[in-house]
Parts: sequence; C-alpha cells; structure tokens
Amino acid sequence: MERAAVSIENLKSNIENQEVLTLADLASWSRPGTSLAVLGHPIKHSISPAMHNAALAVLARDDARFAAWRYFRFEVHPDDLPRALELLHERKFRGVNLTVPHKIIAFDRVAEVDPAAQPVGAVNTLLWTERGWRGHNTDGYGLAAAMKETLGRDLSGAHVILLGAGGAARGAAVECLQRGCASLSIANRTRENLDALLAVLAPIAGGVPVRGFSPSGLPQDLPAGSLVINATSAGLKSSDPAPIDLTALPRPAAVFDMIYNPPVTPLLRSAAKLSAPGANGLAMLVHQGAKALEIWSGVPAGRTAPDMAAAARAAMGG
Repeated sequence: MERAAVSIENLKSNIENQEVLTLADLASWSRPGTSLAVLGHPIKHSISPAMHNAALAVLARDDARFAAWRYFRFEVHPDDLPRALELLHERKFRGVNLTVPHKIIAFDRVAEVDPAAQPVGAVNTLLWTERGWRGHNTDGYGLAAAMKETLGRDLSGAHVILLGAGGAARGAAVECLQRGCASLSIANRTRENLDALLAVLAPIAGGVPVRGFSPSGLPQDLPAGSLVINATSAGLKSSDPAPIDLTALPRPAAVFDMIYNPPVTPLLRSAAKLSAPGANGLAMLVHQGAKALEIWSGVPAGRTAPDMAAAARAAMGG
C-alpha cells in the first residue's frame, strides 16, 4: 500500500507541472540527469508521464540514481520526427516512447531493431546506444500481460478473433502467433488492408491457421470460446458503433478492447449483455510502459507495473 501511496502523491505534482514540450524546447535542451520522453501527434492526452514519473519516484526511495530520472512529453509532427530523434540522441535521452503516428515511421529510422519487433514493422520504445537508437516494441507484451491480469486468459493455445488490420492489430497478431495461439481470425472492413496484413503474417504463422473476413460476412465455422480483441479505433467516440456484432459470433470466452478512454466502449457493453468477461486497454498501457522502463533501467516490469497502474487510474479519475 505504501508504494502505491507514494506514487499517487508524486503523480499529483507531475500532472500539475507536466508541460507539453515541442521541438524548439528540445533544440535548447540542457537538463542534467537522465531524461526520458514520449513523442506523439497529438500528445496532450498522454498519461505516460504520470505513470513513469510516479514509478520513478518510488524507485528513487531505494535507489538514489533514479532521483535524477524524469519523463517528458513532446508534441512532434510526423515531418519533424527525424530531426527530433536526432536531437534526442544528441542530448543523450536514455529512452523514448513513440505513439501515434510515429511507431511505423520510426521503424526505418533507427540504427537497430530488436528481433522480436522485426515482424511487427513498428517500434514504440527506443533505447540510446552509441551508434544510434535501438528499437523495441512492448505493445505485444503489454497485451499478453493485460489479458492475463484482467481476464485470466493466455494467448497461448487460444482461438483469437482480432478486430482490425492497422498498426495496433499487426502488433497484436504477431504476439498471438509468437505465443502459439490455436488459430487467428482477423476481421476488417477494408479488404486491401486485411490482405496486406495476412501477407505479412504468412511467413511467421507456422502451423497456426490464419484467415481474414469482413465483419459483415462472418464465417460459419468461427470457434466458440474465442478471445475477441479489438484493435480498431471504433469506440473512441460515444457515437461509434461496435466494431462487430458480438451476438452474431459463437459465444466468446472473453472480450478485450485496447481502447481505455472511454473505459466502457460499445463493444464492452455488448460483452456485458452477453455476460462475457470484458476488459479495456488501460492495463495494456501500463504493462507496455513497465516493459519500456525495464529496457531503459533494468528494473523488472513486474516491479514497476503496480505503481504505474495506480498512477494511471488516478490520471483517469480513479
């Protein structure tokens, strides 16, 4: 309890004082200590600084070196990303998180990509090295850890119905295959995007059956007891329809929506009506963040995740 309380105490100060910085701020950067950052466009909504700074405050109680670590957010237009990465490396930022729309753009602009991130084609975590940035992707880890924590479900051996064919879906699909799911069925409205994703997945599918379909034309043989994962943006707005009609599917074992704000989406409301377990994406955000901090600091993700989770809940209003 004390660890979470310390996190929340520091969180209040962090939220009040956290600025949205720009490329101009980076150009004149001279802060001592170890700096971390998240880049996005837009970035004002990000609660990553609150999560990371709360966790760092707790770590600093036992290890003085973390007292000089701080995490900042930068609004960076996609056109300015190459220059931003160059400046961040020159200023020796220890690590960088990337969010929309930078994950895919940065993939070809780093010196090295972690082998596990290669099939994803996107990086969300960068580690400073002498020769340049080393790119990682912690989203898949975050998804798997969140599914286990919130729903008690493992991707390994599970039949998965994945909604979407964009960047988030690609990371989820790769994670499902790498963890040995029983089958992977991907629903997407745009056939061209769906076919492109299926082509990427084919070389890494191994013996796992992978197929695609339209949400309006459901296959008759979808397996019952599947894990349904939403990797689309449908649900960000209150007026959005659910990305798929859950009542038309064989009864799912559980439903996971990567969206965390709003905390209850149309898809999760549908799951509740079916009495199917459901969870939003806040835990995924927490676990991918904790894994990123592990890459930068060496501190196991399991140690910082509880403090990040407390901070994330507070930042979201409880």
